[in-house]
Amino acid sequence: MKTYDWIVVGGGITGASLAYELAQVGLRVLLVDSDTAIQGATRYSYGSLAYWSGTSDLTRVLCTEGIERHRHLSAELDHDTQFRELDLVLTISTDQNPETMATAYKHFAIPPQLLSVEDACELEPLLNPNAIAGVLTVRHGHIHPEHLTQGYRQAFCRAGGEQQMAQVVELLRQGDRVQGVKTSDNQTYHAANTVICAGGFSRALLKAAGIQVHVYFTHAEMIETPPVDLKLRTLVMPANTQRFQLEAQASAAEVEPLWDKPGYEPVPPILDAGAIQFLDGSLRMGQISRVLTQPFAAINSAASESAIRTQVGNVLPALASLPGTWHHCLVAFGGNNLPVVGAIEGVEGVYIFSGFTNPLVYVPPLAQRFAQWVMGKQDQIIAQLSQNL
Repeated sequence: MKTYDWIVVGGGITGASLAYELAQVGLRVLLVDSDTAIQGATRYSYGSLAYWSGTSDLTRVLCTEGIERHRHLSAELDHDTQFRELDLVLTISTDQNPETMATAYKHFAIPPQLLSVEDACELEPLLNPNAIAGVLTVRHGHIHPEHLTQGYRQAFCRAGGEQQMAQVVELLRQGDRVQGVKTSDNQTYHAANTVICAGGFSRALLKAAGIQVHVYFTHAEMIETPPVDLKLRTLVMPANTQRFQLEAQASAAEVEPLWDKPGYEPVPPILDAGAIQFLDGSLRMGQISRVLTQPFAAINSAASESAIRTQVGNVLPALASLPGTWHHCLVAFGGNNLPVVGAIEGVEGVYIFSGFTNPLVYVPPLAQRFAQWVMGKQDQIIAQLSQNL
C-alpha cells in the first residue's frame, strides 16, 4: 500500500496551488478531487485580485506578495493565467454620500480615487449616470480562475505529484490521528498528513470525522453569459460591499450553534451588483450571497436570476437582457475576514487551508508559505492565521 507525505483534498484554486507548492519542496503528494473539470467557487469566480485592499500588516504583506506572484505565475507554471491589470469601478449609489464613502476607504493600502459621475462614465461608458452619485476607482488585478487552476494542476503533475479523480467521503481517523481518506469509489489512500481544501464542503467533511473548525460558507449565485460583442472596460462592484458584513454576522459567536443544524438561515441574503468581462468576451455578473446551513439547500433560481438582472441592470443597463445562465456554488469563509489555515488542534495529521475571503490574491503566497512552514521554516503569518482555527 502506497503512503504519501500529503493528501490534498480539493482541486480548486486552494488545493491545486497548495499541492503544487508541496510537490515543489520535494514531498510525495496526492491531490484528490471529484472532477477533472474545475468546479465550485473557483469555476464561478470573478477572477479578482484586490491587491490594493490590505488593511493590516498581515493582509498588506499577503497582497504585496500575491500580486508579485501573479505577475510571474504564467511563466513559472508554463500556462497563461490571463493575468492583467484593469480599472476597478466601485459604484456609489444615489442615496450615499461620495465623500463619506471615500473616507471609508482611506485605511486601505492603496486608497481608491473618488470620481464624479461625468468622469466615471468616461472611464466606464456602460454605467448608468442616473444610478450613481460617483465612483471610487483603483487599479486592480485580474486572472482567469480556471486557467490559473489548470496551470497549477499541470505544473503539480510535472513536479511528480499524483491526482485521483474521486469524491472524498470520509477521513480515515484512528483515535487522535487522521491517516488518510476514503473516496466514493470505495478506495482508501493513506498519508502522514491530510489537508482539507474543500471550500464550502470543508466544514461538513471535518465534522463527519468529529472535528470542529470555524469555517463557514455562503451560497453564491451569479449569471454567466457567452461571449458577446458588448465591451465592459472595467470591473464593476458596489462601493458599499455587503458580503463582508454578511460574513461577519454569520460567523458571530451567537450564530455558531446554528451551523450544526440543517435548514437554518441565520442572516438574510444580500446582493452586491457587479460584473466583469473576460478576455474571451464572456461576462459574469451577480452576486447574491445566502447563508444557508444546508450545503444542498434548494434555491429559487428564477427569482435569483431576476433579482441579479434587475440590480445589475440598474447600474449597467446594457447587461440586463444579455443571454446568460444562472449558476450557484458554495463559497467558504472564516472569521475576522481571514482564512482558516494551519494544523487542527487536538487531532494529528490533519490540516486546513480554506475560508479565503480574498482568495485569488492571498492563496498563491500563502500556499508557498505553507509548504515552507511544513518543512520546518517558522512563519508568523501562518502562526497568526492558525489562531483562527
